Amino acid sequence: MSQRARVSLFLALVFVVVSGVTAYAVGSAADYRETHERTPSVPTVSHPDQDAGTSTGPRILFRHTGIDESYGRVGAVSLDDPSGPRSFSDVSCDRLDATAEVTACLRTERGVVTTYSLTEYDADWHEQQRVAVPGIPSRTRLSADGTLVATTTFVSGHDYMQAGFSTATEIRDVGGRGHGDLERFALVMDGERVTPRDRNVWGVTFADDDTFYATVGTNGETHLVQGSLSARTLTSVADQVECPSLSPDGTRIAFKQASTRDGRTWWTPAVLDLASGERTVLDAERASVDDQLEWLDDHTLLYGLPREGETGSTDVWALDTRGSVPPRLLIAQAWSPAVVRP
Repeated sequence: MSQRARVSLFLALVFVVVSGVTAYAVGSAADYRETHERTPSVPTVSHPDQDAGTSTGPRILFRHTGIDESYGRVGAVSLDDPSGPRSFSDVSCDRLDATAEVTACLRTERGVVTTYSLTEYDADWHEQQRVAVPGIPSRTRLSADGTLVATTTFVSGHDYMQAGFSTATEIRDVGGRGHGDLERFALVMDGERVTPRDRNVWGVTFADDDTFYATVGTNGETHLVQGSLSARTLTSVADQVECPSLSPDGTRIAFKQASTRDGRTWWTPAVLDLASGERTVLDAERASVDDQLEWLDDHTLLYGLPREGETGSTDVWALDTRGSVPPRLLIAQAWSPAVVRP
């Protein structure tokens, strides 16, 4: 195991990792701001409106994880210069996704009673809608046109446990109604409708305003399913696929593939060709990647890993899908990247 992999594995202990659903367990953004009230240790933009790329141009939004006064806030960097100066909004998120018109923000709200919410913001960071979600934020995805939003949260209270965790995954119209928990959709496996009591659904990625992909876990196994909102169905496509992410051209699914190392679950990035069923395991990444991958472009994947030497922080890495080129650091002190192309 490489030095980076060993350090990443050690730092992963600051996460609550529950078989593919990761809840960030390093304290609230407010906690960090109170105890680490210092300016960010990365370059920042003094006047975001004057910096093409971080406010209105092609950009990457993310959760800033530098241990400083901006911890947890949504940051932005130019798509042309991801390692360059970043701007910050006043919004804090545990997990996020974004288009040019809307940002979806999953957030833990701590108080006398801890609650969890999905908040939708417009392009100017005006709150459009806030709804309660039933558990710890794990994943969120928007459709490409910004009309649908999916959330996955880690929950308790079910009378079963699948591989040690239970999830609630919902799809909503942005600014509108919900379509219900996906566990209530009809499940078709290998051509037959089944009703396993232990099913869990997580990690949605959208193809259009009706079709989506997700992971279904049941009987200790994971399956890629294709969903239909109008038909309210989930239909199996492939096995051993977790946290799918549809490529920009709609032909491939990036995902994390599970294996066992030293008695622990280990996730390696992989790509599935939907037409041929061919899988490509991207083992140039030596660390365990417990994240829902994001496509930077047609050939590059983004994901978060624990930051070396700084407990509680993370970095966003980039990995080429075409060969054995080692991954490269793309955005330091960042998590949950969302590529925005106006």
